[in-house]
Parts: sequence; structure tokens; C-alpha cells
Amino acid sequence: MAYLRWGTLAGAAMLAIAISAAAASAQTCAQDSFEGNAYIVCAVEKGNGDLRLFWKNADGEPYRDFFSVAEAVRSKGQVLAFALNAGMYLPDFSPIGLYVEDGKELRPASSTHGNGSAAHPLPNFYRRPNGVFFLDNAGAGILPTPEFLKRRPKVRFATQSGPMLVIDNKLNPIFIVGSTDRTRRAGVGICGDGAVRFAVSEDEVNFHDFARLFRDYLGCSNALFLDGGQGVGLYSPALGRNDKSWHGGFGPMFGLVE
Repeated sequence: MAYLRWGTLAGAAMLAIAISAAAASAQTCAQDSFEGNAYIVCAVEKGNGDLRLFWKNADGEPYRDFFSVAEAVRSKGQVLAFALNAGMYLPDFSPIGLYVEDGKELRPASSTHGNGSAAHPLPNFYRRPNGVFFLDNAGAGILPTPEFLKRRPKVRFATQSGPMLVIDNKLNPIFIVGSTDRTRRAGVGICGDGAVRFAVSEDEVNFHDFARLFRDYLGCSNALFLDGGQGVGLYSPALGRNDKSWHGGFGPMFGLVE
């Protein structure tokens, strides 16, 4: 969604954050590979760390970049261990669909079903089914949007994106084996023992192969696509990553606070 250029960790403030974050969580994000494709996988074990969603700062303006989130977290005496784009967003950096932060629904869920064509492919958000990642008192979960709206769980954080990659240990049937629709992709899965796994592809992959990463390699029974192509972004001081967007920034962002 937003064209990226690879940033470097510059300046004394960023260096201090990088050292603190690396010391606090040196193994949170790591380079990995699956079937010849390179990935970065960030892990959050159940009960470890404080996974949150960030959108607007204290002045009510979108953070737009990872460093602004890191600074806000640091001002409260904590460290941002990693962050990444939490889904698709509009030109004003607002979420396209459901967004809940600190128990408050700031954007309603979208049940719109778009129609694509050869000339105008259906945007990924509207590919069926899309889904909702959420955090409640029991931990993290991912549900297809219709199921989430049916259950209406009480959540602290939630973000809607799409399509679903893995649904109850089955790949989304809309994916095509060997598809030539290949790009960099980011997603999140709920894996064994309630662990959350984020994955960012460093190589260009299709949806089918990306979904198999979550199910067959990371052991996630449910997984959700977050964004692809120019919308993939990662912040990991331990890996020296602070991705920037040439389109002015990101919308909602995941962040692990320690």
C-alpha cells in the first residue's frame, strides 16, 4: 500500500532504543526460510510481553511511522521490541475495517463484498473471507469476519484485514497452487499453545505458499494476511530494521512493548 525504502537506524535516540530493545528481546524476531524463500518471523509466546495496536498519538494524529511509536513507548519507560503494519489503510492512514484499541471501537467492521475483474482485480481486503485478529483476556485469536460478528467477543484490541490465510488448519480455498501473483507479504497466525507468529517475506511469494508457511512450518491453525507489496513494513532494532514508507506512513501498527 505504501512504497517502502529501507531505513537505517540513525541518531543517538534511535541507537539507544535499538540497544535497549535488543537487550530486552534479542530473539523476538529472527531470519528464517521455508521452501527456499526468506522470511523474518517475530514470535510472541502466550503471556510474554504486551502486544498492542497503535494508530493515533496523544494529539489525535496518526503515528505514521514506527519511530514515533517507539518514542511514545520510550516516554513511558518501556521499549518497543518490534512493530509492523497491522493491515490495510486509507489515504488518511485510517483503518479500512474494524479497529479496536484499549477496548474502544474506533472503526466499525466492514462487511462489504467487492467485485473484481481482469482489468480491476478485487483488492485483497475484500477477498473472502477476510478476518479479524483480536486480543482479549484469554489471549489472541483470529476469526473470519462473519464468525467474529456473530460471536461479538469482548476484546481489548482488534484489527480487520484479509483474506484469511488459514482457517481451522485448512488453507483458504481461493488460493491457487503455483500462482504467478507473487510479491512480498506480511501476515499473522495463532499457533501452538496460543503463541502469535508474525511473518514478513523477504522474497516474493504467492498466497498459497505464504499460507503454507503458517500452517505447515509455523504450526498455525488460523492465520490472517495483513498487507503485501509496497505495504509491508517492519521495525526490529535487533535486526537493524526501521522500514519507511514513501507514501507518507503507515496506518494501524502492531507493537510488542516490554
